Amino acid sequence: MRELVVLGTASQAPTRTRNHNGYLLRWDGEGILFDPGEGTQRQMLHAGVAAHDLTRICVTHFHGDHCLGLAGVVQRLNLDRVPHPVTAHYPGSGQHFFDRLRYASSYYESVELRERPVVEDGVLEVSAAFTLEARRLSHPVESFGYRVTEPDGRRMLPDRLAALGVAGPAVGVLQREGSVLAPDGTTVRIDQVSEPRPGQSFAFVMDTRMCAGVHALAQGVDMLVIESTFLEADAQLADEVGHLTAGQAGRAAAEAGVRHLVLTHFSQRYPDPGAFLAEAGARFDGEITVADDLIRVPVPKRRQARAR
Repeated sequence: MRELVVLGTASQAPTRTRNHNGYLLRWDGEGILFDPGEGTQRQMLHAGVAAHDLTRICVTHFHGDHCLGLAGVVQRLNLDRVPHPVTAHYPGSGQHFFDRLRYASSYYESVELRERPVVEDGVLEVSAAFTLEARRLSHPVESFGYRVTEPDGRRMLPDRLAALGVAGPAVGVLQREGSVLAPDGTTVRIDQVSEPRPGQSFAFVMDTRMCAGVHALAQGVDMLVIESTFLEADAQLADEVGHLTAGQAGRAAAEAGVRHLVLTHFSQRYPDPGAFLAEAGARFDGEITVADDLIRVPVPKRRQARAR
């Protein structure tokens, strides 16, 4: 399962219908929680997200609407005695904030919480499932966006395998080593019985002006979750306080070749969410979701491999 679970969508102050920020990316066996704002623990209950689902926490920056829920989430991990380690990424310059939130009150620590502060652009972790990287954004406090990229692979073609007599354990050998001997003694190469399988990708961009980091994170991703705090009428204010407009988010998605654009982090000054859709849609003709609390958005299906 690969999907985005939206826990909260408000900027700065929650409203009657929008909680502070919170976003869970389900990626196969991983659960990456981005920017747990105040109330995230309760929103997880409403969304059917358990503490055991979390394997990683990524904080973009230490403004309250993006991190005040961290204390409750950390304590819930320990209360529920989550059996696996949980890794936390956050701007290294905010280590003192992370420490205060992690130990905001007394509790019994039962979970291994691995602190991995981000100090510069680059790769944070590489696994068989994906590469996680961070890019610096432009905001009044140090802020980083995150990108998840699955490596390209190959899709095995059962009809070609059968035609060449490759079956059972031989298929695994072929996948691991790139070739295998068929029953008739001929060598079967993996490119004879498979086709390229493009990897999927996801980017998370919160509070920022337009900058190089936005473009680097968004480039070619299947899903871009991006703040669109303001509308174009307030573009000057957006730049002054380090935020994006819906129009800028749409233009960035179009220039980067994004497939599915998810807008979020809305200022309470705008009563009509449709205005964000209209402004972004004027610049981006792909799929757009104007996020609401507690919705689930599937990561788009894999791109088709290019014909050889």
